[in-house]
Amino acid sequence: MDRETDDLARYSLMDHAVQSDPYGFHALLHERCPVYRMPETGFYVVTKYDDLRKVLIDTSTFSNSLPSRRALKGDLGDLYERLVAERGWRHVDTLQSIDPPAHARYRKVLDAVFFGKRMNAMKPHVEEVTHGLIDDWIADGRCDFNAQFAMKLPGIITAEQMGLPREDIGTFKRWADNLLTVAATPQSEDEVRRSAETTLEMQHFIAAELEKRRAQPADDMLSDLVQAHEGEPLSMEELQSVMGQLIAGGYETVQSALGHGMWQLVRHPELQNRLRGDAAAIKKFCEEVIRMESPVQSLMRRATRDVELGGTLIPEGSLILARYGAANRDPEKFACPHAFDIDRPNVGAHLAYGSGTHFCVGATLARLEMNVAFTALLDRLETIELARPLPDPVHRQSLHWLPMRELVIGFEQR
Repeated sequence: MDRETDDLARYSLMDHAVQSDPYGFHALLHERCPVYRMPETGFYVVTKYDDLRKVLIDTSTFSNSLPSRRALKGDLGDLYERLVAERGWRHVDTLQSIDPPAHARYRKVLDAVFFGKRMNAMKPHVEEVTHGLIDDWIADGRCDFNAQFAMKLPGIITAEQMGLPREDIGTFKRWADNLLTVAATPQSEDEVRRSAETTLEMQHFIAAELEKRRAQPADDMLSDLVQAHEGEPLSMEELQSVMGQLIAGGYETVQSALGHGMWQLVRHPELQNRLRGDAAAIKKFCEEVIRMESPVQSLMRRATRDVELGGTLIPEGSLILARYGAANRDPEKFACPHAFDIDRPNVGAHLAYGSGTHFCVGATLARLEMNVAFTALLDRLETIELARPLPDPVHRQSLHWLPMRELVIGFEQR
């Protein structure tokens, strides 16, 4: 084994410790093997910014339509699909998991939901929810930021946008975690069976709520999804697929971004005073947070033909791990990529929300929630610091996401 191969073999993206802190491995891949074939799975890992952008934009060569969950789970992926289909609704490809031109049908529906009049009027309500959450724990002088704020803010906003009760955000979070685990974490047969039961619980709740909106539309996202279509309405299978993606994405990505943003404020206390009252600086801060600690570390694509990328031949049918977290720290795109710098000239050039046809439909809402949250937090808290050391590893196990386990902070009221 030569030195290069030996160095790479010391890491595995299936290792919890590497998943939690992948940046040393990413840097080695940038230097030695920018398109790397994972020996454990056969996935081709794309790590460079320009290569990843090609993968995201060229959907005819790099397809979002994947064979099944067999890639990580083997026969257990088939078991999960069968258990869900027997008593619920089978998986169908929509939105994130389908290519143009069919993708346009779903994207048009979601764009109408996310960019219509409701989105334009959301800021005051996001501010109200944000301050209400801070009120719950500010007098204590400390909080578990991840559990008491970062999870609750996007959870409440997502639930209310869907016309669902905010009191149930714990249940919705459990559903979101389950969907992300099914997508990105190997499981035993017992775990797969439990995951299928949780998915069925979610599906039947969603189906009942959708039927209520068909009978009596309300001013909420569920009603928009039922009513918004051109030609054939979305089937229940399609609606279940779209709703699953919205629930999972609406919770995890913003929760991750908020937690990592607070972690940066703790690690760089000089920023706390600098950002207060400076809307432009807070905006740049939020963009640098999601560049440094991309909430979506990777997503899958499939090669539809033999293609060369980064000097590596990828055979037709191969699965590709589009590694956002690596591309957003590519030294050829971002100077001193491992330094947190809100003054970098290309601070907003990251790929954390994707690029091209599949650019994140919820990016506008995510940015709104982040900017409102850090404006309010810095307006009301000062001398923010860790009140308890972070666990090791810092993040829960996941190949695709970067979920913090906890973040307990102490502070003074302003």
